[in-house]
Amino acid sequence: MTNPWWTPQAHADRRPVLIARNRIQAGIRVWLAEQDFTEVDPACLAISPGNEAHLHAFATTAIGNDGLPHLRYLHTSPEFAMKKLLAAGETRIAAFAHVFRNRERGARHLAEFVMLEWYRVGESYEVLMHDVAALAQLAVAKAGSDTLRFAGRSCDPFAPFERLSVAAAFAAHAGIDLMQTMDGQGGTDAAALAAQLDRLGIRRAADDTWSDMFSRVLSDRVEPHLGLGRLTVLDHYPAAEAALARRVPSDARLAERFEVYACGVELANGFGELTNPAEQRLRFEAEMAEKQRIYGETYPIDEDLLSALALMPDAAGIALGFDRLVMLATAAPRIDDVIWSPPA
Repeated sequence: MTNPWWTPQAHADRRPVLIARNRIQAGIRVWLAEQDFTEVDPACLAISPGNEAHLHAFATTAIGNDGLPHLRYLHTSPEFAMKKLLAAGETRIAAFAHVFRNRERGARHLAEFVMLEWYRVGESYEVLMHDVAALAQLAVAKAGSDTLRFAGRSCDPFAPFERLSVAAAFAAHAGIDLMQTMDGQGGTDAAALAAQLDRLGIRRAADDTWSDMFSRVLSDRVEPHLGLGRLTVLDHYPAAEAALARRVPSDARLAERFEVYACGVELANGFGELTNPAEQRLRFEAEMAEKQRIYGETYPIDEDLLSALALMPDAAGIALGFDRLVMLATAAPRIDDVIWSPPA
């Protein structure tokens, strides 16, 4: 049986990677300062933990001074708080935030992990793609390497990154014409996608929604091919899969959302941020209706966030899994290996 992480020998074996983690974090803080970011520290307790159907939060009870209970959640992202800071007048902010997601545990997943999130007001979301490449290069340098590695795969962060649309990736790696399964406004046709999966012999359940099938093809057929040899920027997600991103001006079926992959592992998720409060409310309501259908629960909508969106300027924002970046930069086999005290 493996020694617990807190035994002297196990800690001695882990310590070089943990010190590399510190070097990477310190280097990123220098980079952020050089880019004129203000580091902020959002609170973890929130009225709403986020309103995406498949995100699962930890709930708790706050007892007020009146002795009455108030439902609160540990946030799944600092996004809502940081957008309120943009509405308040901040223009370039970043945070290393501990975030909490239930139903997540594995070689690449923890229930508590560190998210590096940053926002640029008045800048294109494409700038964030180059930010991630710069941070990946910084991470391997601080780890004493020049390559990201995981599960026998490697990725050179100094090579020009690959950028392809989700539709192009589905066509190349799964043989699916995704655009034919959406109408002109981004509405989805589950039957049309199911017919393509059946033709290709891709498994599905009889009651799968379009989103269910999309997610399965992405994880099973597409993601294993991304970020091999160089970083992959998977861009222009379907609007139906981008609840917090604005639509692409030239095509309402698509959104200004991208993810960055290395070694088949998702590292970051970026947006051209949606700032229309009425549209955001509709998207949150649709997400919570889907959550109720699948899981039998919903989370509150943060009314203060919707009010803040009316004041928030155009911005681009991104969340990067800091622990995953360290894991790949140090070639650690599991995310637990790069955490000073892994959560139970």
